[in-house]
Parts: sequence; C-alpha cells; structure tokens
Amino acid sequence: MQNKGLIKFFAILFALVSIYQLSFTFVANSVKSEAKAFAGDNPDKELKYLDSIGKVKVYNLGFTDFTYNEVKNKQLNKGLDLEGGINVILQISIKDVLKGLANNSKNPVFNKSLADASANLEGNKTYLNKFFEAFEANSNGTTKLASPDIFANRGLQGDGGIDFQMSDSQVQKVIKRKVDESVESAYKVLRERIDKFGVTQPNIQKLGETGRILVELPGAKDVDRIKKLLGGKAQLEFWETYKIEEVGNFLVAANEALKKTEIKKTETKTVAKDSLNALLTDAKDSVDTKKGNNPLFDKMLGQGGGPVLGYFAPKDTAVINGYLKRQDIRILLAADQHNAKFVWSKPTTIKDAKQKDIEAVELYALKGNRDNTPAMAGGVVTDAKDTFDQLGKPAVSMQMNSQGAKIWEELTGRAFSQKSYIAIVLDNVVYSAPGVTSGPIAGGRSEITGSFDVAETKDLANILNAGKLPASADIIQSTVVGPSLGQAAIDAGTISSVLGFLLVCLWMVFYYGKAGWYANLALLLNLLFLFGIMASFGFVLTLPGIAGIVLTLGTAVDANIIIFERAKEELREGKSLSEAVVASYGWHGAMRSIIDANVTHVLTGAILFIFGTGPIKGFALTLLIGIVTSLFTSIFIARIFIDRNIAGKGDLTFSTNITKNWFTNFHFDFIKIKKFTYIFSSIVVVVSLVSIFFVNGLDEGVDFVGGRTFQVKFEKPIDATVVSDELSAAFGTPVEAKILGDDDQLKITTKYKIKEDGVAVDEEVNKKLYDALAKYFPNVTYEKFTNTFDGKKVGVLQSSKVGASISEDIKTNSYWAVLGAMAVIFLYLMISFRKWQYSLGAIAAVAHDVIFVLGIYSLCYKFMPFHMEMDQHFIAAILTVIGYSMNDTVIVFDRIREFIIGNRKGSFEDIVNASINTTLSRTLNTSLMMIIVLLTMFIFGGESIRGFIFAMLIGIVVGTYSSLFIATPVLVDTISKDDKHTIEDKHNAA
Repeated sequence: MQNKGLIKFFAILFALVSIYQLSFTFVANSVKSEAKAFAGDNPDKELKYLDSIGKVKVYNLGFTDFTYNEVKNKQLNKGLDLEGGINVILQISIKDVLKGLANNSKNPVFNKSLADASANLEGNKTYLNKFFEAFEANSNGTTKLASPDIFANRGLQGDGGIDFQMSDSQVQKVIKRKVDESVESAYKVLRERIDKFGVTQPNIQKLGETGRILVELPGAKDVDRIKKLLGGKAQLEFWETYKIEEVGNFLVAANEALKKTEIKKTETKTVAKDSLNALLTDAKDSVDTKKGNNPLFDKMLGQGGGPVLGYFAPKDTAVINGYLKRQDIRILLAADQHNAKFVWSKPTTIKDAKQKDIEAVELYALKGNRDNTPAMAGGVVTDAKDTFDQLGKPAVSMQMNSQGAKIWEELTGRAFSQKSYIAIVLDNVVYSAPGVTSGPIAGGRSEITGSFDVAETKDLANILNAGKLPASADIIQSTVVGPSLGQAAIDAGTISSVLGFLLVCLWMVFYYGKAGWYANLALLLNLLFLFGIMASFGFVLTLPGIAGIVLTLGTAVDANIIIFERAKEELREGKSLSEAVVASYGWHGAMRSIIDANVTHVLTGAILFIFGTGPIKGFALTLLIGIVTSLFTSIFIARIFIDRNIAGKGDLTFSTNITKNWFTNFHFDFIKIKKFTYIFSSIVVVVSLVSIFFVNGLDEGVDFVGGRTFQVKFEKPIDATVVSDELSAAFGTPVEAKILGDDDQLKITTKYKIKEDGVAVDEEVNKKLYDALAKYFPNVTYEKFTNTFDGKKVGVLQSSKVGASISEDIKTNSYWAVLGAMAVIFLYLMISFRKWQYSLGAIAAVAHDVIFVLGIYSLCYKFMPFHMEMDQHFIAAILTVIGYSMNDTVIVFDRIREFIIGNRKGSFEDIVNASINTTLSRTLNTSLMMIIVLLTMFIFGGESIRGFIFAMLIGIVVGTYSSLFIATPVLVDTISKDDKHTIEDKHNAA
C-alpha cells in the first residue's frame, strides 16, 4: 500500500482530534451529574447551580482551560428524543403578510385569491405561488397586481417598490422579496425571544422558502409557556372601552333575540341570575330571565363591573363569539356602537356560588372604528421591564417614545375626564383595563397589571422588547419529549449499540479468525471517528441516529468482508498471501464492487437527508458519516494491520478451521428455479397490493394525515378501549388509544381541531385530555400532567402535533424521496454498467422489496404487538432498505460483469450462476451482520423505533432474496439472445 506513513499520520491525528472533541462531552456530563446530585430531585435548583458555574473553569488541559459554558457548547449535541425538550415548526402566515403589503385591500379579486390559495393549497406548494396562480385565474387579465388598491399603494412605492406600469411578473418578484424580508424579520424576532428565554443550545433555522421556521429547545419543560412565547404575534394595542352600563341594554336585547333562535341547553346558573339583577332592572321580562331560558346570560358565571361585561367559562367563548358576530344581533347595538369590538381577557380565577375557585375569562367591548384600528398601537413602546406594582404583584412597566407619550397623555386625559377605561390588548387578548384616577399621564410611562406570575411578566417583557412578528406564527408541527423518556432512549440505544457491536465482533472473529480481529480494530476506530466528527461539527445525535450508528456497525465490516472473500479466492487460485492481498485491494479485485455498493448507499442517504426532517435527518446524517468513516477504516486501517502480519508471521488465511470450507464449491442453479421465484414473488406482490388498496389499507400515522399524539403513562395498567371511548366522548370526535409497550402506557391519537392553528387550541386540547383522564391521576395537577420534568413517572411523557398543511408536505416529500431514490440509482447503474438491463433488474428487485414490506405492514398492523404506522421513520426504513438491497445486487452484478469480461466457459446462464455462487459467502455474511444488529435494535432499542427497525429487518431479508432470485433473473431474461450468443462464443472459443 502506497503512502502508508501518511495514512498512519492522518489516522493518529483524526483519533487525537476525536478524543479531544469527545472529552468535552465527558466533562459536561460529569458536571451535570454533580449538579443533579447537589439538587436532588429539584430541576430548578439544578438549573440554578449550572447557571452559577457557567463562567467557572471546569476543564484544565495544562496549556489551556475551559469554563463550563465553553465545555457545554463543545459537547456532543443530543436531539430532543434523547435530551428531552420541545421542537416546533412555525408557519409564518404569508396571507397576513400579503394583506399587510396590500394595506388590507378590499379588492374582491385580491381577497378571493387569498381565500382560494388557502383552500387549494397542496402538498409541497408554497402559499405565495398558489396565491399568484389564483390571482391570475380570478382576474383573467382584468385586474393587475400593480393596481393602486392592491400592491401599488403608497407603502410599496419608491425605489425597489411597485409602480402602476409594472406587469404581474414584475410585481411577483417584488412581492417575493418583501415576503422573504418578512420571514427574515420574523426569524430575527423569534431568535431574540429565544435568546432572552435562556434555553441551553437552542436551534432556530428557516426551512427553505416555505415561510416556516424550525425551533428546537433542548431541556425546555413548560409546554404552554414555550408555545405562548413562540406563537405570540406581540401586537400590542391600546383601546378605549365601553362601560357595562353603556352596553347593558344591548346585552339584554341580544339575550331576548337569541331566545327566538336558540334552544335552551343549560340550566340557569345561580351566580349569573343573581348578579344580573342590577343590570336587568330595565328589562321588562325579568321573570323570564330567572327561568333559565337565557342563551346569553345562562352562560355567565359572574357579574362584571366597569369595563368588564361579565365572566364566562373559557369553553363557552366560541359560542358567545358566534352570538356576538351574528348580523341580527349586532344590529341591536346603538348607532354609535356599531363598530364595537368584543374581546376576552386572559384567564383569571373567580369564586362560584359555593365559594370555590373556578377559571373564567372577562368579556370586554372596545370602542372600534370603521378601520378597526386602536386608539394607539404598540409600536410606540421603546422598552419593557418585568417589575412589581404598588401591591407587590408582578407587572410589566413600559416606556413610550415621544409620539406615543403625547398620544398616551391625550388618551389618559380623556379617560380621566370621562371616568372611562383603557384596555391594554396583546394579540387580541385584554391583559388589563385600568381607569385613570389622577389626571393625564405625561412622560410616556405605563404599566400592565393583571393576574400574572413572575415567569409571565418576564416573558411578556421579553416579547415586547423583541418586537412584534410581521404576521401570525402558527405552530403547525410540534414534538414534546420528557427528559425521563429521553434518558430511557439513551439507555436503550446504549444497550443495543454495545450488544450489536459485540455480536458483530464475535462473528467476524469466528468467521475470519485473525483477519476478523483486524476488522474489529478498524471498526472500533470507525466509531471513534464517527462520534468525533459529529462532536467537531456540532451535529445532533438522535435516537434514529443511534439506530444509524448500529447499522453502521453492520455495514462497516461489509467492505472488509468483500476484501476478505476476494483474498480467499486469490489464495485458492495459488497466489501468495501478499499477492492475494494486493489483488483483493485492487480495482479489479474488491474496490470496484465496494465503490459501486457504497455509492448507492450515499445516494439514498443523501435523498433521505434532503427530504427528511428532525430525527430522520439525524439518521441520514449519521448514516452518511458512517459510510465515509467505515470506508476509510475498512480499506486503509485494516490494511495496515494486514500488511504488518505479512511482514511478520504471514499466517493469515482469512478463515478459521471451522469456516474455511464454507460456501466453497457451491453450485446451486439459481436461474433454473426462476419460474418458481417469479410465481412466489408475483403472488406476494398481488396479495400485498390487494391488501393495501382494497382490504386493510395502511395505518397512516399523523405525519401523513395530521393529528396530535400523546404518550401517556398511567399509575397502573389501563384498558385502552375504555380510555378511547371516554376520550372520544370528551372530544366529540373519534380518539384512538393503543397500548404502547407496557400495559400502563398508551399512545393516544386525535384529529380534534387539527385544521385550526394557535396556542389557544393547543392548550384547549391539553386541558380536554387532562379533564377526561383526571380520574386516573388523582394526585396530579394539570401542570404536572402536561409539562415535562426530570424524573417524571406518570402523565404525558411525549406529545406531538402535525398540522394538516405540513402533513401534506411530508406525504409528498415521502413519495418523491422513494421515487427519486429509485430513479437516481437506476441512472447510476446504467452509467456504471453501461447496459440498461442491469438497472432494470436492480429496480425490479427494489420495487419488489418495497411492495413486500408495505404488504407486510398492511396485513399485520392490526394485530402486531407494536405499532406499524406509515410515518417519516417508515419512509427512512424504506429508503434504507433500497440502499442495502442495491448493495447486495451490485455485488452480484459486479461479479457477473467481471466473469463476462473474463474467460469463464459455459453458457450465459452458467456464467451468471457462477457469479451468484462465488459471491454467496459475501452476500449471506453481510446480510447476517445486518440481521444481527437489527434484531438487537428491535429487541433492546426501545418501543418508539421498533416499527421502524422491523421494516428494515423485513427489508434486509427480502432484499437478500430479491438480489439473488429477482434482480439477476430479470437481467438474464432482458439480455437479448444475440448478446448472449456473442458472450458465449467469446468465452467458449478460448
């Protein structure tokens, strides 16, 4: 081997760098263990301890040292499925951005196009492109995007803007740029919010040109708080309010009108009836009011006062909103109140008739106008701080600019003279509505008070300082993983990795003897390089990533197996050990097969990385890195040990006494039985397709159809059917509950309001889930049930949400990923082998494998003891199967090509049979390695990836079969007779 010294130098250098990079992970984990021991079971105390030592030197190398913060930033990053935390994908509303750019245009073509774009949005299509398509169809040339009442408004004129003469295509370029600027602005606002929140190693990134932003917050535990932080638009407004006596008559009239259209659904609530006596003194039919036949007042929990019109249950707000938006109800407003805007407060606590605390929201009527604009917008606020009011309660103080100070003085002066109130509204929610008792307020200072805790005021000040988002940011996908679940995943991954490594090492030593030891040393170094690269470049390790590492254990020895098998052939032909090694490492020995096989791996891994998200991208990344490091160690490092043996004892045989004659002189006629294999595979394919399309279908997970899933741990074994029925009744829609692993753990799936976005909806779903299951958790509060924390034993351990829009994208990407992988491999093989028949045989085998695996999942998902859902993990498994199926097939095809070029006598079928038989040892050995590590992962890798591993396990078995009994026979059958005769004449003439 040339440049052996240089390879040794780089190997030692890479090893030292890897050890150096990984040392930070060991130190960081050691410090965390000390913090955990110091804090006991108190996560807040642990966090404070770690914060306190952030600038303390904890790692000394002699020539330099590092603080804990520096060590923490250099450690190997763990994904949320291992670390615990929250992952969300936010969709910036492009519709809101367009409305803003068009200055809230009333143009009917513009507004219809906005609505059509929302209704017709397809998977993997951007909203902006759909809007342009809809506008072109709706305008039909009669209306231009550059119309004065659309985008050629005053706000978009000027340099780089839009003028009246522009064509639609020119306007589209400007609008695309403006939309990109809005998304960039949203990204910066969210970045600033997150930085001030103080989460360790947050990750925030824009996802292409989709208007989506990915946010990962490792270690974050307060689910509702984080979602409010991310989803709040931070649109601060100051509105004048009506007082209850000003709109009381309207409420009475509205209640009377509703009696005629609404069916009485609830009994009168005593609190509401009694508290309304003062309000209803002018009502003629006060007797009827007391009978409980009052659609509006029966829902009132308590009387308001001042600007508060009344207290209502949060669950009733949607119904009340529906009432107050009806035209036949709004027409009852006084002439000067027709633009009134009804809004709700943030939840607060009041006493019911039995003096029991209950949650309620306040109803306000704001003084609106024709343009629906507030008396003062929040853009005038220049600074916000969390503080405490005069009563010592948490509050937020604000400082306004000079313009805002002037408006604020006028506004407070008017409120003082009229004895009215000013509502402070954030994102359409009233936080407080104070009166003014001491005259106009000069200087532009104000304060937001209300039922806050300290964390809420800190977040509110953070949001106001970061600035408002240019458009609403809806959470369309989220995953919440508890730290205890993450630790369980780490334990399962560690056990399966170590066990898989040991099994592979034992088999290599058993089968190849001393050469197996050399391969194992190379494998060990491969793992060091792999982890070192991940730590060096800040890549994230995920649970599927651990699966990728375990798979690397199986494939890392694949190159050595190919080389060792080739060396045994050369030795059997009478060559010396050194000659056999040189030949086996040559291009016409094993190298061509190794390169072809690994290129197919790289292609499928790259496609998986491009189309995958989150943990799947982590799996693909680990797989790609593993391919590179395993090739380096297998080809170069193992060679160094082999060459040292040759220079010394020279006793390598690449086998043991037990295995030296295995698969030698094997002469099975694979082509002869092709009719039987065709019939068997055809039956399997037909049965699979019938099951998929006509009988069972596939168990599509929320990744493909949208929905919410919760992994809930109960205190004792639970009946999934009973829970499913109870939750279905509570949600008013079917809810699926399945046993997940142990019989005290359920996976709960619901599509309740999945097409509705917003933090309030997410919180509503969480509360409905808790209320329905509260009887199973008598000593668990809502916060402890929903939020994650160290050592959590019961409640929601993991949750995820996939919105309807993103599920379409995931499904579309999955189809393209599978089809793209097959197309790219087809083209590569056609270029590499220069005959389309090789590509056709390989693709036929891959299509067979994919249908076979899909058929197994369709036929078995209803009764298997583990979940077999179609999701991103399954697509990753399918692509991995494609890669490994190609691997087996390419090795056989390389040998066929080699024998065709060579001088082997016999018919074309004889040459093909010889090719398969002489590569059988390599094929079965590699497949056996894969099966061993996959079985290890299947048994010990954890419930969450069991279905994912099962798909690969089935795929590897079927892929081995198809490479021998499908790909090669298809190649034989599609080669023309003339080509076969030419090959046979050439070989037999020699």
